[in-house]
Amino acid sequence: MNSNEARGEGNQRGTQLLYAGIDIGSLGSKAVVISQNGIKGCAVLPTGVFPEKSGQEALETALANANAGRERVRYLVATGYGRITAQHANKTITEITCHARGAHHLHPATRTIVDIGGQDCKVIRLDNEGNVADFAMNDKCAAGTGRFLEVISNVFKVPLEELGDLAKGDAPLVPINNTCTVFAETEIISLIARGERSESILKGVFSAIASRVAGIASRIGVSGDVFFSGGVAKNYGVVSALEAVLECPVYVPGFDPQLVGALGAAMLARELGVRV
Repeated sequence: MNSNEARGEGNQRGTQLLYAGIDIGSLGSKAVVISQNGIKGCAVLPTGVFPEKSGQEALETALANANAGRERVRYLVATGYGRITAQHANKTITEITCHARGAHHLHPATRTIVDIGGQDCKVIRLDNEGNVADFAMNDKCAAGTGRFLEVISNVFKVPLEELGDLAKGDAPLVPINNTCTVFAETEIISLIARGERSESILKGVFSAIASRVAGIASRIGVSGDVFFSGGVAKNYGVVSALEAVLECPVYVPGFDPQLVGALGAAMLARELGVRV
């Protein structure tokens, strides 16, 4: 191996070596491919019932977007709940560490991360160097997660990505008393039948999610800039509700927030890959 290869700058054919991260979540499998010069390709695919297969497919799609083959990947890190199924990965690292690395890279002032995934919610506190100082999470119930919002979008018969827009406006909030996915769905159907406006009901839903996150955050404290990662960060209504409950701005990256964990995994892969 020549000195350029050791630094991850290229191989004998002059092609650039790549580093990859895959984040196999309960609902989506994400992949990010990077080089020493930046992000080269990304992908988000449904996880389905075979997480190992979906993780590999996400990687292949990200590599195709980077116009590269698997042979150019020097090191691969897997994260997410399905990381143990990624037998093709060089190393597995928890999503706590990977989200911390990705968020700190995208917004170095981050000191608190709110990560709402498909079936869990995490609040992570970082030190000044971007290392994990503490975290708290809810992984016992799907309330307030991506799965919860999927159920709500089915009730309103709108695509998930349009759910947040329905809450824009001046209609008053209608409180949602149940945070359990099953009971909340029943309560919302009753509110619709009673004639309550969709805008008001959804404001109540998003407020309930934000309050649940605030309860988790209270266990470790919120300080500094708050960074929102995970697919739910694309929902305008949840972002606004979080800002109201936490009483501070919430930073949503221009880079797809659903890919933050995979990006962090890829960055860790680059750090590890140049050592081997």
